[in-house]
Amino acid sequence: MTLPGPAATGVAVVGWGVALPDATVTNADLEARLDTSDRWITERTGIRERRVGGTTGELATAAARQALVAAEASSGSVELMVLATSTPDQQLPATASAVQDALGLGCGAFDVNAACSGFVYALVAGAGMAAMGARRVLVVGADVMSRVTDQQDRSTAVLFGDGAGAVVLDAVEGPGQLLGWDLGSDGSLRHLLQADVGGYVRMEGKEVFRRAVRVMIDSSEAALARAGLSADDVDLLVPHQANTRIIEAACERLGIPMARTASVLDRTGNTSAASIPLALGDAAAAGRLSKGDIVLLVGFGAGMTWASAVLRWGP
Repeated sequence: MTLPGPAATGVAVVGWGVALPDATVTNADLEARLDTSDRWITERTGIRERRVGGTTGELATAAARQALVAAEASSGSVELMVLATSTPDQQLPATASAVQDALGLGCGAFDVNAACSGFVYALVAGAGMAAMGARRVLVVGADVMSRVTDQQDRSTAVLFGDGAGAVVLDAVEGPGQLLGWDLGSDGSLRHLLQADVGGYVRMEGKEVFRRAVRVMIDSSEAALARAGLSADDVDLLVPHQANTRIIEAACERLGIPMARTASVLDRTGNTSAASIPLALGDAAAAGRLSKGDIVLLVGFGAGMTWASAVLRWGP
């Protein structure tokens, strides 16, 4: 069944922004107070340093403001804001409300919690709302993982950092840039990665690793199939920045060389919902994206959730 009118509208990414705290925690800093070493952390994760500080709302606001400037978009032109986070500043209201106020937006705003898959969930949700008539949507991924990480636990303290990334989506005639997507969740695996209210992240690392590689492959292939493409068509893979070994294993099985992969993991650590837009923004700023490029975003996280989106870059 073909829906009439605005339901056929697509979206285009017209601006992006990133935000990272000023404070840096290096592997050497962790080595000085935990039973670990720079070599151990780097070899097993690919992380050399991570940024910490600020609140989710502050980082989200900074990244969103940068994205709006890049898009030459006024706050009054935004008709919806979706904030992906699993570290809200308060139990309620949604952190999106605080960001909305800070930016001077006069639109609907809500949080999405799909953990590290959250940004792609929010992106797809934003595109869906654009298809139903929202002419400009602001999508943000932001997390302050240092707040929910036990800094004395060497198995998790070395992994996580804080940050935010954002994109501005404009509704366009025709199919737009979002060519295909895949969202999924398996709640029976929620015990693998979790944090109670007021508690710290707990993770079964080996099992998360095994499951993550599998769902990255399956979700990527599903999104590409929906777009009518294959891994050979991908010009740039932008994966969730959790662990270099996970990314390398997924790339090998997908047949996408690491040279065609965006990564900021060594500088940021795992920033959960912020990691994909941070890596995307870094690639765009470095001139790695050209008009017409096929970009594959893929994330996985607590839930267990997974999400992929295929974009054709450019107007």
